[in-house]
Amino acid sequence: MNIIIADDHAVVRSGLRLLLESQKGITVVGDAADGTEAFLLLEKYPVDVVLMDMRMPPGENGLQTTRRIKEHFPEIKTIILSMHDEEEYVRTALEYGAKGYILKSSQDIVLLEAIQQVINGNIAIDPLFGEYNKERWYNNTDIAEKDAKYERLSKREREVLPLVALGYSNKEIAERLFISVKTVEVHKSHVMKKLEFETFSKLLQYSMKHQLIDL
Repeated sequence: MNIIIADDHAVVRSGLRLLLESQKGITVVGDAADGTEAFLLLEKYPVDVVLMDMRMPPGENGLQTTRRIKEHFPEIKTIILSMHDEEEYVRTALEYGAKGYILKSSQDIVLLEAIQQVINGNIAIDPLFGEYNKERWYNNTDIAEKDAKYERLSKREREVLPLVALGYSNKEIAERLFISVKTVEVHKSHVMKKLEFETFSKLLQYSMKHQLIDL
């Protein structure tokens, strides 16, 4: 089984490589610091599974690359590795084409079992979220259509919105948009208020629904 690891932290990639290569029948054929690098590796090597971090600034994020993999290499299974334990992140990852979603805080055995599950054609969800149920993870009927609320947002707020939804930190957003951290905090507050959301998971769902995540 050939695997590629995509994560913007070198120490994480090294740790995952050590874990995987200690397992019989697994070969890590390459690793990448962002989604674009990972996709290029798929064009060079035969790959069965991609372990993909959800966000890898400043490069292409894991969700965008997962969708590209689904479109161009549908036989390859992508497992999202994430620090986010909100269900909406799981739902979004699956809708982008991921076959698994595992928390970075989970035990090694959870990841290893997830890899085997997706190879066997199953969906692998971190045990923290409970048993996988298709209707639960693909039901988005509670999201309203984009309306005048979005029109209330300023140009800068529309730039901040998808970055917040994808889980970028205030510092990362500030560096990306060349503004101060304090300004980011103000924009985030305005976005949540204008769209009338109380949780960031709802913001993520809204962004996914209306294709605001592709930057």
